[in-house]
Amino acid sequence: MQSEPTAALRHRTVEAPAGRLHLADQGTGPLILLVHGFPESWYSWRRQLPALAAAGYRAAAIDVRGYGRSSKPAATDAYRMLDLVEDNVAVVRALGEESAVIVGHDWGSSIAAVSALLHPGVFRAVGLLSVPYAPPGGPRPPMSWARSAAPTRSSTSPTSRSPAAPRRRSSPTSGAGSQASTRLCPATPCLPRGSPTRTSSPAVAGCATVSPQARSRPG
Repeated sequence: MQSEPTAALRHRTVEAPAGRLHLADQGTGPLILLVHGFPESWYSWRRQLPALAAAGYRAAAIDVRGYGRSSKPAATDAYRMLDLVEDNVAVVRALGEESAVIVGHDWGSSIAAVSALLHPGVFRAVGLLSVPYAPPGGPRPPMSWARSAAPTRSSTSPTSRSPAAPRRRSSPTSGAGSQASTRLCPATPCLPRGSPTRTSSPAVAGCATVSPQARSRPG
């Protein structure tokens, strides 16, 4: 049994608050509005359009205002989020639909999320790719994860410290013209492989002293 051929890709422009918005749509059925990221265009969805059409949807990928074949207002304040949201609503209406599922990628994810928040009656479902939803003023997911995953450190045990660059202390040695020796403290338990031999120092507990002569020897 052969499957029905997928409808051809259609290009069109529709009227929107931006002036003119270009879009490419394919298929018939419930509308899915696809919003690209930066610095892209409708072409980013070229592989998803026929796949969604074959699944029984009408997929429409727009050129966001300022991109591709859509209008490019000169004023910088014409690119506010509220204006981008109203463009999406205008596209749904221009295609003769009452509602749609909106899907965004990258910067388009933020546009899609705010579109669904401000117009839940128009955008009944939302999909976000690459960029997660972050409510205004709320913690960003990576930061909350970092706080929950941070290990508990104890200030009483040298071994509880996280690995870090060794703290180097220089102390003069006796004798005229002598060079300073370098002390490696507990922040780093051992020298890298191939480093000069360390000798223990009773002056600072847990530290190792590397003499200038040892540092000059090849590893």
